[in-house]
Amino acid sequence: MFAFFLSSGLFLGWSLGANDASNVFGTAVGAKMIRFRTAAIYCSIFIILGAVISGAGASHTLGKLGAVNALGGAFIVAFSAALSVYLMTLARFPVSTSQSIVGAIIGWNFFSGALTDVNSLTKIVSTWILCPVLSALIAILFYKIIVFVISSFRIHMFRLDRYTRNGLLLAGIFGSYSLGANNIANVMGVFIHVSPLSDISFFGLFNLSATQQLFCLGGVAIAVGVLTYSKRVMATVGSGIMDLSPVAALVAVWSHSIVLFLFSSQSLETFLRSHGLPAIPLVPVSSSQAIVGAVLGMGLLRGGKSINWRIVGGISSGWVITPVIAALLSFVSLFFMQNVFMQKTFKPVPYQITEQAAHKIDKAGFSSNELKTLMGKKFESAVKMKKALSAHISLTPKILNIVLSASEINKMEITMDKINSIDSNWISDEQIRALEKFYGQKFMHQWQFAEALEYNSSFWQFHESDIKFNENLNRKFLYLYNLFEK
Repeated sequence: MFAFFLSSGLFLGWSLGANDASNVFGTAVGAKMIRFRTAAIYCSIFIILGAVISGAGASHTLGKLGAVNALGGAFIVAFSAALSVYLMTLARFPVSTSQSIVGAIIGWNFFSGALTDVNSLTKIVSTWILCPVLSALIAILFYKIIVFVISSFRIHMFRLDRYTRNGLLLAGIFGSYSLGANNIANVMGVFIHVSPLSDISFFGLFNLSATQQLFCLGGVAIAVGVLTYSKRVMATVGSGIMDLSPVAALVAVWSHSIVLFLFSSQSLETFLRSHGLPAIPLVPVSSSQAIVGAVLGMGLLRGGKSINWRIVGGISSGWVITPVIAALLSFVSLFFMQNVFMQKTFKPVPYQITEQAAHKIDKAGFSSNELKTLMGKKFESAVKMKKALSAHISLTPKILNIVLSASEINKMEITMDKINSIDSNWISDEQIRALEKFYGQKFMHQWQFAEALEYNSSFWQFHESDIKFNENLNRKFLYLYNLFEK
């Protein structure tokens, strides 16, 4: 069943490969500097590597936008996003898979009664503006530098041609890796919370997490899309917006690749924060917007006369239409999936201000006394609880998020048979012994269980500066939530 539902994610991956490979090698192929077959092979290999090695960073923000909690819902969300991208690919427009998956998730939020996280949505939408602008600025800077170097050193035409070809190939490889790292969250992000996969170890040499396994499958699907259906969109990006010289094509790909890397690099984020600098948000940005921004940047540098504004207008309208189409497809398809095909598309998550929740709200700095009229009342969804809260008291978005997070009900019961089913190759003996101390206990909230475990065992505590350890520990907590769920 999981394999069947995962097929929509693989379809989305195929659509991404068919559409977004043009952003990596389209300018090089359009400028006739690299053959399509060569571009497709390199692109496929490094997309998979980027997805598996560095794909986790951008997936967290997308997960906060809306946590799809049922396999049927994840299937529809991915399918709706894939279909919207495929329709735009047929029209030969390089659209954004980031926008399509965001639209599909918002459609699921409306259908299930879940709240759309405004902070995450704002962060993602802001990158839709920042991404092409940043790419254009980088392209203008690079183009000026390269033109200066060529004119200053008087590089021979044949030598320049060889340098440009090699540069385009390296830029495409880097861009493919960055594309896999940044956009795999769009393809497989909605399946992370509902995946039955668990971490596996290969003879103790290295581990492959459940998320990395998903990302590997998604990377392969993207690669198939590149190999089978990306050639037609490459023509639009490579020569449709404006005619590109080989040097301009090189600048466009490098600028695009750098932007994608900036928005997916956890190492860069850690470095900036450790030096007191503002970190670049880890968000799955639009590869299409990055490459179009770079091409437009160079076009504007030349005065803008060489730009085909009709094509640009069509591409821009596609960026606006795509999330709307994906949201509508998602909402309507979820209705049919649940009411016609009788498949569960979401798990209802009730909300209640319990005594434990009230205590947590107080610890966060907001007095729960102002919520006394709602104490003990149960609400079917986050939307209904938000309406009840708004009718009684005015809350800032930050306080509202604190109240909702504390009040979310996820009943858990720690039983010995489930403890014994845990894979000791992944979860250590010390961590399992800490779990055994809670045998027979019941919890109303996931955070309540997590806090109790952290308080009683150092093996379940997060490390402030160890990002990889914390990611692994988060996966373990998610596994335990699903394991002990009543």
